[in-house]
Amino acid sequence: MISVYSQYAWLIPLFPLLAYVLITASGRSARRTGLYLSTAAIFASFVVALLILIERLGKGVQDYTWNGLQWLRVGDFAVSLGFEVNNLNAIMLIVVTLVSLLVHIYSIGYMKDDERVHVFFSYIALFSFAMLGLVISVNLVEFYVFWELVGVCSFLLIGFWYTKPEAKAAAKKAFIVTRIGDFGLFIGILLLFWSMPGHALDFNSVQNAFTSGQVEGSAATWIALLFFMGAMGKSGQFPLHTWLPDAMEGPTPISALIHAATMVAAGVYLVARTFDVFLASDTAMQIVAYVGGFTAIFAATIGTAQNDIKRILAYSTVSQLGYMMMALGVSATYTTGIFHLFTHAFFKALLFLGAGSVIHAVHTQDITKMGGIGGRMKITAWTFAIGTLALSGIPPFSGFWSKDAILSQAYETNSLLFWVGIVGAFFTALYMARLFFLVFWGKSRSGQEVHESPASMTLPLLLLAVPTALAGFLYTPWSGWFGDWLTGRTEAEAVHAGVMLLSTAAGVLGLVLGYLLYARKPGSFVFSAKFPWLYNLVRRKYYIDEIYQTIIVLPLRGIGYLLQAVDTFIVDGVVRLAAAATVGLGRTGSRLQNGQVQTYGLITLLGLLVLILAVAGRRFIHVG
Repeated sequence: MISVYSQYAWLIPLFPLLAYVLITASGRSARRTGLYLSTAAIFASFVVALLILIERLGKGVQDYTWNGLQWLRVGDFAVSLGFEVNNLNAIMLIVVTLVSLLVHIYSIGYMKDDERVHVFFSYIALFSFAMLGLVISVNLVEFYVFWELVGVCSFLLIGFWYTKPEAKAAAKKAFIVTRIGDFGLFIGILLLFWSMPGHALDFNSVQNAFTSGQVEGSAATWIALLFFMGAMGKSGQFPLHTWLPDAMEGPTPISALIHAATMVAAGVYLVARTFDVFLASDTAMQIVAYVGGFTAIFAATIGTAQNDIKRILAYSTVSQLGYMMMALGVSATYTTGIFHLFTHAFFKALLFLGAGSVIHAVHTQDITKMGGIGGRMKITAWTFAIGTLALSGIPPFSGFWSKDAILSQAYETNSLLFWVGIVGAFFTALYMARLFFLVFWGKSRSGQEVHESPASMTLPLLLLAVPTALAGFLYTPWSGWFGDWLTGRTEAEAVHAGVMLLSTAAGVLGLVLGYLLYARKPGSFVFSAKFPWLYNLVRRKYYIDEIYQTIIVLPLRGIGYLLQAVDTFIVDGVVRLAAAATVGLGRTGSRLQNGQVQTYGLITLLGLLVLILAVAGRRFIHVG
């Protein structure tokens, strides 16, 4: 079947790019119109993405590839620009455009009083362009360019409120930490270039080379691990996770757009897009699985002791990204990992926007200073509850089905990671119950009269609540339709009643324990009194930031000071000495040439005297 709409996929990133150019060119005059221009652009992108998805749901639709624009040529090697549409990036296009559209609508109400609101919307438009360009890139060089542009946009949006020292520090931290992973991806692309037949870097050639065994052994392992290093940076996997919670210093809509639904998912998408590279190395697959599993439980435990509502959700994001990586590492296909990415985008965006609605009402992010707002903010409370149940893996909400698919895969392949996933599910439900009950339950501790957010903020919550509740039914244990459509392989998930019962029991136990601990005694923490050392260890995030500060930051800063001293006192010192000597010699000469005849006569006499003495001395020495 011929692809009709797929050939117009290049319009999807073009619309937000045009919006960015127009808003930036208009400057402050676009303070009002820029909001609606950017929103209209992403709506147009969403419409095209939706048409492409509907088209691809039909039978026999072929992948569409266009790479007719030559970009670089070095000898016989050429890099082309183009785009590719397949089922994997079609689902990513709809996720990015839909969440971005709802965040745009939400931001109209949330950011309306900000003096730089037009700049904010121009940055969102630029980010949307970069992320959408990344999704449809036809080769790894083009992919990497958009990958880096996404990082730049992240820096701009995290540090949007640049007058806040915390926001500036968080932006720099995100940029530097993700650069570590990006360096690994860059080296991996170079290694792949030298390993590929004909040095081809387009995704189709890479897939064919690795499935046919043309690249194997240690080369395949190193390429996969370097690619995973890039994914670790973008998707906040341990030990490159520290930037993501600090990124919550940016505006809340950015937390929902970049750090929950789209940008952080780019690392998971990278692994899925190059999945054949990882399949060529059992070592790489195991490392992906174990890093993901460790990250899932590591971040989940940290979330139980945080008091900032956005940081709790941030550590939840890190944990869920760990589940996605674990799914990719234990599966023969990327179906379960991408399906959890799909459901997570909706319920995590819902939770972040719900948190923004709460912050907008109580003007604080500390959950211990909230409480009792559920009665006055019913839409926010009910939609947040749906997101909480989905994230906690409670049936029939979407998070249950996608997390059950991951646990079922782990149950069949790796019992250790299966139990890690079960324990992580318990902690997930526990910290979400703690958050929900401390914020919406009981009596108010804020001392403020709260009211529901405006319609521009509540409408996205209601719209996101629908896929949060229902999207999981696309991929249940009794239907392999989603996996069959996504990968072209029939892969109905095995029904494991025990896994479903255990995962549900873990979620329910976490919620019930959270109710007993926090609904009755708001603000308490069961371990803070009995196990203060354990509570402080978790609250301080296992001192990872302090360890990095001690073993990495301080030594590098010391080396920097040493190099600065060498540059200041040796390199610049020699230059300054030469300059001072030249200036001094010039000044001496200028003083001698002052235009006074008697001075010139005296100098001439002295010079003659010196010359006579030199000649006489030479003769005396010769006679002697």
